[in-house]
Amino acid sequence: MDAPTTTSADNGTSGGGGWFTPHTAPAVPPGGGGPEHPSPDALLIRRTMAEVAPVADKVTSYFYALLFVRHPDLRPLFPPAMDIQRERLLKALLTAVEHIDNTPVLVDYLQNLSRGHRKYGTRPEHYPALGECLVGALSQYASAVWDAETEAAWVRAYTMMSQVMIDAAAADELRLPAWWHAEVVAHDLRTPDVAVLTLRPDQPYPFLAGQYTSVETPWWPRVWRHYSFASAPRSDGLLTFHVKAVPAGWISNALVHRARPGDVVRLGPATGSMTVDHTTDSGLLCLGGGTGIAPIKALVEDVAEHGERRPVEVFYGARTDHDLYDIDTMLRLQQSHPWLSVRAIVDQQANLQLPDAVREYGPWAQYEAYLSGPPGMIRSGVDALRNVGIPPERIRHDAVEELVVAAN
Repeated sequence: MDAPTTTSADNGTSGGGGWFTPHTAPAVPPGGGGPEHPSPDALLIRRTMAEVAPVADKVTSYFYALLFVRHPDLRPLFPPAMDIQRERLLKALLTAVEHIDNTPVLVDYLQNLSRGHRKYGTRPEHYPALGECLVGALSQYASAVWDAETEAAWVRAYTMMSQVMIDAAAADELRLPAWWHAEVVAHDLRTPDVAVLTLRPDQPYPFLAGQYTSVETPWWPRVWRHYSFASAPRSDGLLTFHVKAVPAGWISNALVHRARPGDVVRLGPATGSMTVDHTTDSGLLCLGGGTGIAPIKALVEDVAEHGERRPVEVFYGARTDHDLYDIDTMLRLQQSHPWLSVRAIVDQQANLQLPDAVREYGPWAQYEAYLSGPPGMIRSGVDALRNVGIPPERIRHDAVEELVVAAN
């Protein structure tokens, strides 16, 4: 399962049948204090998280040990190797806790997680077990601050959060499948470690340019990795992805070196908010590093298909000329669209990183910024863009925690 299971908790009682009955959940987070005035429950929950932060690995390992011993029927829902799963668990919990008093943000986050969870086979009846075991782990490692009041706060919060996820999954089930089968129809090895894959889903697949999805291969069942769409939605329904094989990367190496036309993979639902706002005519400043050029290319196509003439500035970063595997495609787009400018920034030639190069051009204060690439580039890129005057709300990028997973 993916990270959202981190919002599990239990009420600390012995036994298990009646814990965390989601149908009794309140519609909004308990307390209602708001981000600037934390509710009592939020304060207790954050105190717990501060206590367990130094031993986070132990907490998550203990959680899974409890879960698989007490509920062995849930083990098949998880991948054979649990290393990355443990990281996702903690990150999702921290994210949910961070927004415990910000109802719109928390609900949106949980709804997106629950939609993605459908592909794992998560059902409403699984949530009580997850809650039972996570609070069991928290109470074990936060014993110095754990009391009946803290326990009750976790139960209230988890009950609410699980209900949000259950409701979102149920609504999603009425309109979309839990996953799609997709056949590989083309496999273009651009470099020894980068492939462009074209897939044909077995039924219509809705997505927006700039979004990403999760992919499972037949060689590693129940192991999913995230990849961005490399084109805007096409009339023929085909999907394109750019994949770079990385050392010890299970899925990336399978897709680059093993996948062939005729193979069938599974796709989760599209997600991500790095999409173009077509209600404004602001220019687009796009930074793509490595295979991060894939969603940038999709955004350019999206602007073109909407018939817009807003300026789009693309900075394509790479370590060497060899890594500019899609530069010809981007230059062809530039030739076709006078509002598009493409600049290749090669580290070994320019002796500077992609975010640094952006500072030499501009001004960018009136632009919408989009970043896609390795986590380090995203972090430094966001800092650079804010330093040149682009406000945070006008900077969009892939979630860094998902990028770490996608690197495998």
